[in-house]
Amino acid sequence: MSFHRQVTPVILTYNEEANLDRTLPKLTWAARVIAVDSGSTDRTLEICASFPNINVVQRKFDSFSSQINHGVSLVSTEWVMVLGSDCFLTDEIISEIGQLTAAPDVSAYIARFKYCINGRPLRASLYPARELIFRVNSGRYIEDGHGERLRVKGVSKQLTGWVYHDDRKPLGRWLSAQNKYASLECNKLLTAPVGELNIQDRLRRRIYFAPLLVFFYLLFVRGLILDGWRGWFYVCQRTIAEILLSLRLLIERERLEPSGQVKE
Repeated sequence: MSFHRQVTPVILTYNEEANLDRTLPKLTWAARVIAVDSGSTDRTLEICASFPNINVVQRKFDSFSSQINHGVSLVSTEWVMVLGSDCFLTDEIISEIGQLTAAPDVSAYIARFKYCINGRPLRASLYPARELIFRVNSGRYIEDGHGERLRVKGVSKQLTGWVYHDDRKPLGRWLSAQNKYASLECNKLLTAPVGELNIQDRLRRRIYFAPLLVFFYLLFVRGLILDGWRGWFYVCQRTIAEILLSLRLLIERERLEPSGQVKE
């Protein structure tokens, strides 16, 4: 039996009409796809309804980890794939997944992601490799700053194929989201013991270094200056995100706003 039949993809949706026309056609191999929707008001539900294998469930958003865990709880297959609505599988990784034969000690498969700007993949990004597929009974998501992190028991193996990240939602929505993310990341950096933070987060906590380091690292060390306007666009995005986080840290340190704003 193809490994495809053992996997149920789970995606989170909220006004994702700009992205779903690329994401969902690459999931037609799955007998069932669970979309956990947070109350979309655009064409998201209409697009999902045009695919017979998409099962939409409505849940009010509280956190990314809770939304994903709810979707995973509805999976009846042995394996689950958690995929962002702004990501899509390449043909190579779809074929690779179909041919998998999981050993008993393997609990997850890790995929690498290529960041795309307007459909063209960049030569580099800060997007990390992460677990794409895992056994339902072996993993659970927990909060990690503005996002989520999978805790999985057992061995994880690397897939050779790529997943593309290609978010085409408007810039204004991205900026609004980054402002919220900065507050959540600030809360994480200020409450976690320094010894539990990685090098990047320790630099962020110092406030002044991260934006400049990200700018020069991406543009020159990772070579995004060679990707033209798309590379510049991504470098600006990541630098702005770091600046917003630095501002939020300064606001908390200098008490420039009423206490508790960081948790908004």
